[in-house]
Amino acid sequence: MPLRINADRLHARLEAMARVGATPAGGVGRTTLSDEDRAGRDLLRSWLEAAGLAVRVDDFGNMTARRPGREDGPPVQLGSHLDSVPRGGRFDGALGVLAALEVVETLNDTNVTTRLPLEVINFTDEEGARFEPAMLGSGAAIGHFPKDYVYARTDARGLRFADELRRIGYQGREADRPRPGAAYLELHIEQGPALEAAGLPVGVVAGIVGITWLEVTVVGQSDHAGPTPMGLRHDALVAAARVIDRIDRLVRQVDERAVATVGRLRIEPDVINIIPGRAVFSVDLRHPDLATLDALVTHLEAIVGSETVASGLEATIDRFWTSEPTPFSPAVVDAVAAAADELELPTMRLWSGAGHDAKYMAEVCPTAMIFVRSQGGVSHCEQEYSTPEDVEAGANVLLGAALRLAGTTEGVDG
Repeated sequence: MPLRINADRLHARLEAMARVGATPAGGVGRTTLSDEDRAGRDLLRSWLEAAGLAVRVDDFGNMTARRPGREDGPPVQLGSHLDSVPRGGRFDGALGVLAALEVVETLNDTNVTTRLPLEVINFTDEEGARFEPAMLGSGAAIGHFPKDYVYARTDARGLRFADELRRIGYQGREADRPRPGAAYLELHIEQGPALEAAGLPVGVVAGIVGITWLEVTVVGQSDHAGPTPMGLRHDALVAAARVIDRIDRLVRQVDERAVATVGRLRIEPDVINIIPGRAVFSVDLRHPDLATLDALVTHLEAIVGSETVASGLEATIDRFWTSEPTPFSPAVVDAVAAAADELELPTMRLWSGAGHDAKYMAEVCPTAMIFVRSQGGVSHCEQEYSTPEDVEAGANVLLGAALRLAGTTEGVDG
């Protein structure tokens, strides 16, 4: 009979964490290194320490709590993040961290000792909503992002990552960075419609698609909206709009796995009766094949060139972040699938269309993820929701997979 988590305790903690930075419509606002982020971290620390875990904090604010095993080897790590996008959902990230804590508490309750240690990790700035790019904490922990680069990142108000990290009291030591483990597992809501469409509570994640972020700047000429004839205008916003429309149409013709999003647009001088002289917009491109992703960037460059040169404008493109497609470890993926099978839970294998800390952890240790069904397939919004039953199912799969990877010395077959 497989062990099962204490669902009531997990749900109560999810509710308590959702009150930290709660929004009127039922979501949360815990952007990275904000006062709300600090409050969420403090609450998590209190729970970790109450469970008998020693908490350490590294120089990027990543929090790691360790439960010893019979052997002092590389740990099996369970993690995610507590930060959110503005007006985000209550499950995104927090579910993975609190379910990891629940795994540890279930083992404490049942006096189960694992062969390898277990670690619970809360990574800093997974979302990238305040300090770009995304997954800064996990990427920095494994050495993908240099420390000076991370510390110098600024938010929309010009506040530096390093200063805000110190301000909330979560700048720790480099020596306390999470080290490569024997395996890494991350439980997360799907943030998409595949599981709901299939009628399944849980998914076994085999990898993460490639993501690239670009910023396009179009420069024209500001002028008066009245006296300037249409044929003599150098309107940066019109050119930008044409580029955005063309890249949308292009991506729809590639295949069903390709997606493009323009999530941010700034125009100058942003006055009703002045022709925009400058337009700056973001482009988020995603695909599970790196060659296809690179080809989309090449197409974007050509589109920008044709739309701006023809209008007598200038443009620059900054491809400032790329996360390459990441297949997960077959052995860890199989451990997740076996845990679901033992619980008699029907599952499907799928790739994540969103980025996660598991992407960077996969570069240093065997990794896989578990998805929980998202109602309506929505996330990054206040309407984000997963049922208590699906949350419990996902946490039980996390527990079973962790036991398979860490091994046990008593109570449960390893």
